[in-house]
Amino acid sequence: MSAPTVYDVAERSGVSIATVSRVYRTPDSVRAQTRERVLEAARQLGYVPSGNARGLASRTTGVLGLCFPDMADPDAEADAEADSDADDAVMLYSDQIIRGMERAARRHGYALLIAASLEGGPESVAKVAGRVDGFAVLARTVPTEDLEVISRRLPVVMLAGPREIDHLDHIVVANADGERELARHLIEDHGLRRLAFVGGEAESPDAEARFLGFRQACRDAGLPVPDAPDLRAEMMTQAEGARAAEALLDRPGERPQGVLFANDQMAVGALRALERRGVRVPEDIAVTGFDGIPLSRIVRPPLTTVRQPIRQLGEQAVELLVQRLGNSGSEPVSLMLPVSLIRRASCGCG
Repeated sequence: MSAPTVYDVAERSGVSIATVSRVYRTPDSVRAQTRERVLEAARQLGYVPSGNARGLASRTTGVLGLCFPDMADPDAEADAEADSDADDAVMLYSDQIIRGMERAARRHGYALLIAASLEGGPESVAKVAGRVDGFAVLARTVPTEDLEVISRRLPVVMLAGPREIDHLDHIVVANADGERELARHLIEDHGLRRLAFVGGEAESPDAEARFLGFRQACRDAGLPVPDAPDLRAEMMTQAEGARAAEALLDRPGERPQGVLFANDQMAVGALRALERRGVRVPEDIAVTGFDGIPLSRIVRPPLTTVRQPIRQLGEQAVELLVQRLGNSGSEPVSLMLPVSLIRRASCGCG
């Protein structure tokens, strides 16, 4: 079966070829109702626009794509601006994935096209997909129905989160195992009993998996098992972590002996907020994170965390895409990468 063309989309949606082209090139120039009709026809046909003449002629572009939500943290960016030598230290989760993918892509002779956020909607997703030979997508970035369409024409690897589409390759890290081991360390090795967990949005699969691991550790230790995190942060940034720390301090009743944050960025923000309030870490409150970003090593006190192999996540994504390009008929792969507990001073170790 031949790939659907712009002519097929135009015919099915009842518009001109020029209108279909404008939907993907300048979507705001097309009325919303017409744009949606064209996009729906494209989804039904499995149409992905070709990115350039080379792609039209050879069906290859020599480019792999990465699509992820914009996780910018203004506080981390400010740190980098204040210290020109701090660029590596403030690399965040998505930066590390990019570095891993770039390294592996170069090894295989590919370039990497990076798309953050894709605020333009489905037409932007299709536009990026049309310029690459394979596509890696972080969870909660591209709607499932759009990924279904793209995956008919391109190999797609899902990074993090649940495996939403069974026939796609999928890579995740052991989030629940890592958080369970971290909480167990605080409970058994440091004797902490009053623990608080600061998570992300309920729709954040990684944060929810980490909360599940926290609950398992509480259950194993005979502690009360919470139904929900003590607090949730929408963006999981340093500023959100600082606000969470302030809120926990201002709550009536006994303070927690330890606070487990669903990522390092929030934990770093909390360390600064606690210092401003005169709260000693770890003497008064232990603080932990998750991810193992470079910044966790250099904050004061250094942050106890769970290190996930973030760069390896990017490298493995490229390896799976390259394998899929060479052998499209093989069974889909699902990988779970191990994590490791890093004990530092913020919990009383080190």
